[in-house]
Amino acid sequence: MDLIGEIIKKAIDAAGLLGGHSDAVAAQAKTLQHLLEKAKLTAFGKKYKFAEILQADDMITAFQDKVPLHDYDKLYAEWWHYLLEGHQNVTWPGGQDYFALSSGTTSHSKYIPITDDMLESIQRSGIQQILSLKNFELPSEFFTKQILMLGSCTRLIEKDDHMEGEISGISARNIPFWFRRFYKPGPEIAAVADWETKIDRIAEEARDWDVGSITGIPSWTEIMLKRIIARHKVNHIHDIWPHLEVYSTGGVAFEPYSKSFDKLLGRPVTVIETYLASEGYLATQKRPDTHAMALIVDNGIFFEFVPFKEEYMDQDGAVTADAPVLTLADVEEGETYILLISTCAGAWRYMIGDTVEVTSKELAEIRITGRTKHFLNVVGEQLAVHQMNDAMQRLEKQFDISIKEFVVSAIHRGEDYINKWYVAVDGDKYLDKEQFAEALNRHLTELNKNYGVARAKALKGVEVELVSPDVFYQWNKETRKLGGQIKIPRVMKEADFLELEKFIEAHAQ
Repeated sequence: MDLIGEIIKKAIDAAGLLGGHSDAVAAQAKTLQHLLEKAKLTAFGKKYKFAEILQADDMITAFQDKVPLHDYDKLYAEWWHYLLEGHQNVTWPGGQDYFALSSGTTSHSKYIPITDDMLESIQRSGIQQILSLKNFELPSEFFTKQILMLGSCTRLIEKDDHMEGEISGISARNIPFWFRRFYKPGPEIAAVADWETKIDRIAEEARDWDVGSITGIPSWTEIMLKRIIARHKVNHIHDIWPHLEVYSTGGVAFEPYSKSFDKLLGRPVTVIETYLASEGYLATQKRPDTHAMALIVDNGIFFEFVPFKEEYMDQDGAVTADAPVLTLADVEEGETYILLISTCAGAWRYMIGDTVEVTSKELAEIRITGRTKHFLNVVGEQLAVHQMNDAMQRLEKQFDISIKEFVVSAIHRGEDYINKWYVAVDGDKYLDKEQFAEALNRHLTELNKNYGVARAKALKGVEVELVSPDVFYQWNKETRKLGGQIKIPRVMKEADFLELEKFIEAHAQ
């Protein structure tokens, strides 16, 4: 047994015993108090009287009464645009050296301030994830192996007084010194901007590395693994990295990718879910036998929850002013909520755009169920992304296939609406698309009673087009970009969907 690995594992076990919080509600109250104390002399803190809130008998209620809800557009228009112009002490003390450019599924870039406090918060959250490994049955030698972080380019865009890039690139650029001996692909390859060139370089050098853990978005990680396997003419990735034990996933749900991932492995690995957004590191899976993630309640982020109901959202997907807002103390298990955060980067009561289900109130565990703007409800379908993912997993089992990506929209057929899907299926197995559409419709009806009602009334049909996964990746390459934190949207507005349809039709010829 590796002596160094055994020492590291024992150190993690000992530290991990001290790393938990038995009272997440109390930790959240302390976190909010710290945020208000730190920001009370900023322009935002003065306007909304943080000093008075701190003196209130019920600090959390006072905070909710005085500070309005924000989405990105509101916060940027009223406050954050001053930061890009070089002003300081706006929503958080001082200025910032970095802005994270969000890239996921939105139609335009967002500039999210990344303060020094937020960088430290992200690093501490990473340490919490490492400490939680004590809960997983991993061999001692794992703790001496390298960690491959498949993220965005670390060569950032330089402005007058700050730099801009995706959050994974900013984080990798600021990894702590003690972590550098474990970090792959290393600073040189991480700085390569072109995605195809980057994964070719990774594939070229892969055999020289001893990787024990991989971190990255599933779709791009899968492409990388396939490139490595093909480059070295092996059967699976464990022929290259025999000590690979852990895959840390994030950005999108992993379940739709699990079947195709298994084909690339020589044996099962431990899959750990993480929740790192441009706005901060929000949650991480801390125990096995669950896909739920524990909110990181003691690390510069205060969480609030709005019940995910149609009456609490406007037509643009934003929370209405009269929506009830709950804290961790008030949520109910099994319910779905719109997530709000206040952070040490100066986001205040900020709608991050994700919906989550609280799976354990005591453990502060959640799972991501979708995006507020990727909730399909044009004619009463009320379909959330996690229900779509569940339906796709059922289809994989029914037809013995691997579904890589999918996109859906409610589009017009004359005066009526139908749901049209593009589904990317791996391999060349013949599938009858009408039979596939019937099965999809049946599964969605079983998973969501509201969809069943809509299907019987306003929703006049379901159509499916089966395409190659390469079509989606080519679309990303030509209209967005490849790799890093880029994600395929699951739900599109009709106009955007019709543009995608034109692209697919043109490339199918």
